[in-house]
Amino acid sequence: MTEGPLLVARDLVVRYRDVEAVCGVSFAVHRGEVVGLIGPDAAGKTSTLRVLGGLLRATGGHAGALGVDCWLARRGLHRRLGYLAQRFALYGDLTVDENVQFFALMYGVRSWRSRRDELLELVGLARFRQRVADHLSGGMRQKLALACTLIHSPEVLLLDEPTTGVDPVTRRELWRLLADLVADGLTLVVATPYLDEAERCTRVLLMHEGRVLVDDRPAAIRARLPGRVVEITTADRATASAALATCREVVDVTVFGASLHARVEGTDDAEAAVRTALAAGGVRDATLRTVRPGLEDAFLFLTRSGPPQPSQEAT
Repeated sequence: MTEGPLLVARDLVVRYRDVEAVCGVSFAVHRGEVVGLIGPDAAGKTSTLRVLGGLLRATGGHAGALGVDCWLARRGLHRRLGYLAQRFALYGDLTVDENVQFFALMYGVRSWRSRRDELLELVGLARFRQRVADHLSGGMRQKLALACTLIHSPEVLLLDEPTTGVDPVTRRELWRLLADLVADGLTLVVATPYLDEAERCTRVLLMHEGRVLVDDRPAAIRARLPGRVVEITTADRATASAALATCREVVDVTVFGASLHARVEGTDDAEAAVRTALAAGGVRDATLRTVRPGLEDAFLFLTRSGPPQPSQEAT
């Protein structure tokens, strides 16, 4: 018989006084998945993770992990889950070795010395084991926090924005480490505001204002975006945006870094429609190319297209 989900949220609600941070969210996580909770600040990502980790009592609905209620069985559950918070509580006056030892003893890990050595090699901190945590870079502190979170060999790892504030090289290294952990059988739920990181997930929940807009694979979410996306590079984005607003085929225009993304419907030649609109508006220096829609394009479309769709049924 197929194993059931490791994590389940059904109609989950989290309310802080008059603010509803999570509004009826439902989803399930199965073994071996990498599920991304993706969205901006105040989307409800952290509150959802804290409920699943047994750190916060839900206002309404149900949250279960590894076959037990997340809140009622929270004490025992902490020994089977790993939770990496945005600001992990490392001890700055302890060395790398001593920090990992502290968490090993707190979790009651036997043979923790060999496990510590293994983890420090995994995260690339073995040669820094005698350095105090306050003297580590931001990226090294995050790697140490990951080692401390893994010391008790959790079955599921919950990560709350693990790459926020670290440099791009460290971001890639952390995701490489996570990929290795998944290959070894770990299940991950990752909250992040970075839509590019969603591409590394097997499944994505796009969250906005406490609700799930869509729960699906990254490729399937991109496919939901109707029309084609044309990228426009020009020195005068304001004039280009105004010109595109007059084009019937252009549904919306979004600033993407130094470029614009125009979503075009109702024509087979999207670039020709955009080029005609720009020329009519006096924009002569524009460079155009049709690009594959990204998750950011899809997220903006979903937030503009009305009420969110119901979350995928938690089974």
